[in-house]
Order: sequence, then C-alpha cells, then structure tokens
Amino acid sequence: MKWITRERPKIDRIACPWLIKRFIDPDAEIIYVPYTEVLSQAELLQAIPFDLPDIEYTHYEDQCTFDYFLKKHQLNDPALDRIAAIVRGADTDRHDFAAQSAGLEAIFSGLAYNIRNDQELLELGLTIYDGLYSWAKHLHHLKHTQAGPVEQMLLEVFNKYIKKSGANKIPAWAKELKNLIQDQIDTNVSLSLKDVSKDLDIHPSYLSREFSKYFDNLSYGEYIRKIRIERAIELLTNANYSLTEIAYLTGFSDQSHFTRIFKQQTGETQPNIKKGFKKVKRIPKVNSVLFQAVST
Repeated sequence: MKWITRERPKIDRIACPWLIKRFIDPDAEIIYVPYTEVLSQAELLQAIPFDLPDIEYTHYEDQCTFDYFLKKHQLNDPALDRIAAIVRGADTDRHDFAAQSAGLEAIFSGLAYNIRNDQELLELGLTIYDGLYSWAKHLHHLKHTQAGPVEQMLLEVFNKYIKKSGANKIPAWAKELKNLIQDQIDTNVSLSLKDVSKDLDIHPSYLSREFSKYFDNLSYGEYIRKIRIERAIELLTNANYSLTEIAYLTGFSDQSHFTRIFKQQTGETQPNIKKGFKKVKRIPKVNSVLFQAVST
C-alpha cells in the first residue's frame, strides 16, 4: 500500500510513517511530494494521503494525525499513547502535553536542517521512533537519576554527616550542606514559581492566583508537595531506603515532617505502603491545562 504526504517531514510526517510500517502496513511505501501535488499524485499513484487539511488522515481539534491513526486502526497500546502525547506536543508546539515533546521537536528540527533527502531522513527517523517506543514500553517509569549517582550522593552525605549529628546543634557548614542538598532536590522534582513565570512570560502574581483553578484546587506549593509525595511513594514501593532517607530524598526537612504530610496527603502511613501498595488512596492526577489557559 502507498501512503503520500507533504515533503520536508519533521515530526508528525515521520511519526505516522513509523506507525504505519511498524503496526499497520509493514510493506508500506511512503511518498513525499510538494504540498500542491499531494492530492493529484495520490490519485495518480493510488496512494492514501495523510497529514493534509480536509482529508481523513489529518488533525482533529488539538490532536494530530498520529492520534487519528491510533483511533482509526484501533491501536490500543499504552506505549503508543505515550508516544502520541509526545508527538502531539511537538507537532502542535504544545510542550505541556508531554515533557519529552520539546526534545523531540529539537531533534527533528536539527535533523531536518541537516538532511535534505526526505527518504534518508525517514530512515533515520524510524530508528529514533523505535528507540522512543522501547522507552515508552519498558523504561518510561524510570528516572535518569533513579538509584543513580545523584541519589546515591545524597544518601552518602545524609548517612555520613546529617544522620550522625542527631540532636546536637548543627554547625554552619552542615546547614550550608543541607541547603545544597535541598537545591539539588528542588532541581530534580520542581521548578520555582519565579522560574515557571519567566518561562511562560506571565507575571508571578497572576500565575499564583490562577494556578489552583487548573491543578485540582492546589496552590503551587501544595502541588509541588504532591509531586514530592508521589516520588516518595515510588521510592517506598521500588527502593530499599529507610523512611528518613526517603524524607531527605524527596525534599522534606525531617522524617516527622515527612510522616505528617504523607498521612495528610494519602490517608496512609508509610509502613502500610511498604506492606501493600494497593491499600493507598492514590493522589489524583493533575489536570495540567494551565498552560493552555494562560496562553489564551
């Protein structure tokens, strides 16, 4: 079967051929032609056009052509759904859809700039999407720093210096070290309101006032705390760390503070989580449409 679309592909027009070849039509022939020739060549070559206005395989509302392929061909695969969000964000310049969207757009913008032959670009793109699918299928739940050097460094510092200090007065160097650790934690799990406001070109006071409307009625600080609790649940269920270690790794000042906030947020204690994760009252997912609202 032949499939045809516009020349100079970058994101959706490489993602869709990858989807076609890997899940719909392994022997598919992908054809790229100038925009004005797509429909006439489709009729001449008996090819199916895609990613073009006013045809079946195209964008619908805020979804891109890749989304329609999934729906049309009933491809029910969580990994493909994850890729769809990334492609959608990259192709529509809505990077709030998925954290990886900006990276995908940057990669293919650079490749399209360097590679002028569309078929050559497609072949390389197929390999990249193969890798993305493996990530979405098997590795998406892992963090780059999970059980890695940064996390191990924090634990080493905690066990060597902070834990041993006990109830003794903390010296100035230890307080400074604690601040450095806190900075590292914040870098991994949060952005300051000031940073976010700058990235979005929105006044911090407006963002602070409007934030709760689109994030489950949580303030910015409450939302960041929720993110830390979710990270704590992940460590409780997938790592052999003590509660005090997890408290430090997730940005809480001490175990008692961590225990109180954890109970408040989940309705469970940490030991119950370790005994059986199914008992926990899951923290609701955030309805992240803030960026759409503030940009209109």
